[in-house]
Amino acid sequence: MDARLDFLATPTAGKALRHFMSAVKALKDSPLPAATQELVALRVSQINGCAFCIDMHTKEAAAAGETPVRLNLVAAWREATVFTEAERAALELAEEGTRVADAAGGVGDEVWARAAGHYDEDQLGALTLLISFMNMANRLNIITRQPAGDYEPGQLH
Repeated sequence: MDARLDFLATPTAGKALRHFMSAVKALKDSPLPAATQELVALRVSQINGCAFCIDMHTKEAAAAGETPVRLNLVAAWREATVFTEAERAALELAEEGTRVADAAGGVGDEVWARAAGHYDEDQLGALTLLISFMNMANRLNIITRQPAGDYEPGQLH
């Protein structure tokens, strides 16, 4: 399977994506825990069905020391006992922030309050941007059929 488009080879998309990747780097360097960032990126990508991002974030998380058990249970995090309360709050926010079309009211106040109970404003800002950026990245990759399976950890960093 070949991608429909090589974003970085086109002047406009390439320029925009370089800016986007700079913003993503700022999030990586934020005080939001790295494990939480990878779990959230993986869950958003699972919901959206973005094979490229699932491949990337599974491998990045594993390279950073995430356990296979936790990676395998992200899709069923509500029934899993291996996630902290803070991670569960972040995953819940990620789900509601991704499934906005399914939830007439968007992200519920209770969901936001649970996340705010575990993360300070800087971390909440990073988490909110991460969820939004992952949804954008998923859509870019799905629209252009970016193939999955060959990603190497660190490839895009």
